Amino acid sequence: MSETLAKRYGYSEKVMDHFKNPRNIGVIDDADVTAKVGSVACGDLIKLYLKFDPENNDQIRDIKFESYGCAANIATSSMMTEMVKGKTLKEARKVTFKDISETLGGLPRIKLHCAVLSRQGLETAFLKYEAKNGRVKIDESFVNKILRGVLEPVQGVDIISAKILESVAVEGGKKISLGLNAKAGSELANSLAEDIRDAFEGLDLELNLKFKDQHLRDLSHISHQEHCAVRTPDASHSRLSLSAREPHSSECYGRSTSTLLPELLL
Repeated sequence: MSETLAKRYGYSEKVMDHFKNPRNIGVIDDADVTAKVGSVACGDLIKLYLKFDPENNDQIRDIKFESYGCAANIATSSMMTEMVKGKTLKEARKVTFKDISETLGGLPRIKLHCAVLSRQGLETAFLKYEAKNGRVKIDESFVNKILRGVLEPVQGVDIISAKILESVAVEGGKKISLGLNAKAGSELANSLAEDIRDAFEGLDLELNLKFKDQHLRDLSHISHQEHCAVRTPDASHSRLSLSAREPHSSECYGRSTSTLLPELLL
């Protein structure tokens, strides 16, 4: 990729460097927490893996990511992990999406959402870590914050802003029931079911979804020990977790980003 073409897309040298040579890419098998935000269906997705040192003010000992998306998606995730690695949770929370963009030398206006998504992923990871350690209550507010990272695939905005989420009910901090404005059995409903399930991965919760023209059904029981196993009345609705799923041929996992420059710059 020539420097001239990169500039035409509005990407700085730092953006291109982090795109072609992403830092902290990969997985952490024994991560304390994971966070998946975005959607393959809408074109941008990030999954984060974090290890903390609880005896040192929850210092981020290690952080890695997987990414599906454009050059800006990969670059912002790479830069974000570099900026927060070694910081305490409290210190890392002060990093904003604007800080990420500015440290990269700026982003085209239409790509700023990538910095927002990487920062949302970080906040989702922090919230889940705090919930797992009993520091925050799993209530309606918590659920809404987690769902900010689940995107409606057509509009590319979170399902709350897109008015897909119609109702939230939490019982005893263990059972979450969601009403969703999507037709049962539709491609949208199936995509949302998978993305919502993945958003709560690692938390010991019972998750129930209700779509249009459908009675409330038990989508899954999410358990840290069971690695997010899915139990549904109909086996055809089962989904594997992102980390265990075979990558699609167009995904970035396991592929050299240098071979993806033309298709990912857009």
